[in-house]
Amino acid sequence: MPADWVIDARDLEKSYGSGSSRFDALKGVSLRVATGETVAIVGKSGSGKSTLMHLLALLDAPDKGSLQVAGKDAETLSKRAVNELRNKEFGFVFQQFFLTPNVSVLDNVILPLKIAGIRTKARRARGLQVLKQLELDDKAGKKATTLSGGQKQRVVIGRALVNNPRVIFADEPTGNLDSTTGRTVEDILFALNREQGITLVIVTHDEDLAARCDRQVYISDGLIVKETHSTASAETSSARHTLPSSAAELNPAGGVA
Repeated sequence: MPADWVIDARDLEKSYGSGSSRFDALKGVSLRVATGETVAIVGKSGSGKSTLMHLLALLDAPDKGSLQVAGKDAETLSKRAVNELRNKEFGFVFQQFFLTPNVSVLDNVILPLKIAGIRTKARRARGLQVLKQLELDDKAGKKATTLSGGQKQRVVIGRALVNNPRVIFADEPTGNLDSTTGRTVEDILFALNREQGITLVIVTHDEDLAARCDRQVYISDGLIVKETHSTASAETSSARHTLPSSAAELNPAGGVA
């Protein structure tokens, strides 16, 4: 796979159930995502958009088709290699926050580093760095249950960001937020793309959010039915949020890598 394609999916098919209860979620979907691109996968509930994201993110395996991620053929990877690839290359932001309620914000953020075997001192330093980047360092010792919805989603972004991923997958990232807070979360994601070159794959039914991406991929009944490109990039948005620290500050030097 060429170096400029971080994801190359060909003819993906995925079904659930069998017999009369069988549901064909994907019916032969091909999609390439370039390094540094922002792509919205758009569709109604049940269209197959979340299934497609789960396959691209190696959270599930296709029944048919081929998938290369970060230059590796997913079909040839062992379960351990898949877990390592997800942990090192991907970050995840979901509509449901999936935070551990009775531990600190910092402990929630650094969970991927703990899974990766990073030493305690290094992962705490990296976690605090990310929280500062997202203007949440004053909440590091608080429990997740004490935060607002917008703050929780920023913690989720911090957790997605802590391993310096190449790709962030976001499934309805603003679905549980009011419009103002949702816009702030969007701005943070697009700023990460702009300042750090992180590829964004965003699943949404929100046309306004989709329009901020470089490309919109519309899916219906398990098939891609249309692709469009934005006439103006997200960088030119008048409401653009600028992260308070430079991208260089998020370099994992200092023991995290």
